[in-house]
Order: sequence, then structure tokens, then C-alpha cells
Amino acid sequence: MTAFVLVPGTHMGGWLWREVAGRLRQAGSEAYEATLTGMGDRRHLAGPQTDLETHTEDLTQLIDHVDAPEVVLVAHCYGSYPVRAAADRRPERVSRIVYVDAPLPQDGCSVLGQVREQMQDEVTRAGMLRRAAEAVDGWRMIPPTPAEERNAANLTGVSQEALVRLNRLAAPQPLGTLTQPLRLSGKTAKMPMTGVFCTAGGPGIAMVETLVASGAPRFQELGEERWSFFELATGHWPMLSCPDELAEVLRQATAGEGRRVGTGRQDADRVAAVQSAQIRSGKPLPRCVVSPGRSRPAWCGGPR
Repeated sequence: MTAFVLVPGTHMGGWLWREVAGRLRQAGSEAYEATLTGMGDRRHLAGPQTDLETHTEDLTQLIDHVDAPEVVLVAHCYGSYPVRAAADRRPERVSRIVYVDAPLPQDGCSVLGQVREQMQDEVTRAGMLRRAAEAVDGWRMIPPTPAEERNAANLTGVSQEALVRLNRLAAPQPLGTLTQPLRLSGKTAKMPMTGVFCTAGGPGIAMVETLVASGAPRFQELGEERWSFFELATGHWPMLSCPDELAEVLRQATAGEGRRVGTGRQDADRVAAVQSAQIRSGKPLPRCVVSPGRSRPAWCGGPR
């Protein structure tokens, strides 16, 4: 029996995964909706000392208390940071990491550091850094307002009822979770991983193919057999907009399915075309897989 640990992004509690968890259980799997310290019904436990290490330990303890010999860690957006760190501490217990419209964390980088250096949408980057700078009491970052959410091109498929719940239950994010750098030992370097792109207004698998075809060393791991990819034609919140489809993708990913983007022998014509397009546009190859057209990243960039 597969055991899924479902981890939300910034400002969110485990409640966000309720519908997907129910569908996974109906299919015979175990599902654990993680609520990190300071989020959801644990918001009263947050403090200035709450940081990425706190959330990493939350997940490490949850993994330790699951009876199943292995778990699949599923990360939405910011959740990929504590997920990757917890997997690094318990690699023998984690069979796969699934990134759902989430950043690909980098060792030595903080969330805000990656946003500052790599997020291509200048308006969104500035807004996120502003909210961090204006954190209440110096440590509580207030969630986006409903107006800011409406202006973001990432709500495709989310009902009005779900949107009201999303804004009502959003909790302030402890700033330390976004400023503390991620530290990895390399124990997840060969771990099976899956990226789920939510393509409404954002990139999909084609971007990964382009990055791998470019030959840039930093992207070559995405072409390894251990990586698989899926697309969902929805916005940033698939657990709210299409829980049935997302639950099915998670089951398929666990079974080793999904599209591969093999490196193999590089297609010289394709690489040349990519490089030529970059030269004509005057733009360098993107430093990470982000969607410049929306306020949240599409799979690699910064959090919600």
C-alpha cells in the first residue's frame, strides 16, 4: 500500500489537500495531510524562531511516525523546500518526491534568495519581496489579499467557494521559513522524482525539453530516467480545481509512469535552434523553470 505525505505551500495548512487525500484513500492508499508549524490549525504555534528547519523537522517526524516502510512525498509550491530537506534526512524511507507546480530547491539557497535572483516576473518578484520586508513584527508575512489573488493568472478552475476558503484559512508565513538557506547532503541525488506542471498560463514539459536540449549542465539531471513529468490543464491550485485528476497523476507517478525527457544523444539541430532563438531574442537561457506570466512560479522559481 502506497503512503502519500501531502505538503502544502506558504500560508496553507493540510486542509488544502483534503479532497485529494480522500480520493487516494478511496483508491486504497494511505494519505497524510501535513500541517506545518504555524499553518492551518497550528498557526498559534508560530513564532519568530519558526524557520525552514522547523518545517523540515515537522516532516521528518511525520515520516518517522508513518508505519509504511516507504512514503511518497508530494510538495505544492514552497512545500518543496522542507520536503527536499526531509527526504535528505530520511532517504531510505522516501520512494519518490512529486513536485506539484513547485520550485526545484537548490542547496544553499533560501526561498526568497531564489525569488530575488531567479524569478523573471519583475512585478511579482517586487511584490513578494515587499510583503517580506513589511512582515508584521519583523517575522509574520501576511498572505496575498483577495485582490492580489484575483489578479494572478493562477486561479483557473478554482470555484468561488474554494477561493473564499483559500483566503479565509490562509495564515501568516513565518519569515524564517523563507530566509533560511536549504542545506542538502546529496542523499536525494538519485532519488526518483516527478514534476507536475499546471499549464494554464504557464509552461509545460516542452520547456524541460528545451532546457535539456540546450546542453546546459545544470539542467541535465532533468533528462535522467529517474525524472518523470505530467501536465494538468489547470491553474496553480489543482488540489482545488481538479482533485480527481491530480489524485490519478499521483498514483501514476508512484507507479513509475509519466513522460521522460531523455538526454541521450543531443539533437544538434534542436540545440542550435534553441541557441539561435535565445540570441535573436537577446535573452539568456532561463536560470530556472519559471512562468514569467503569472505571480507564482510554474514548477521552479519561488513559492506561494
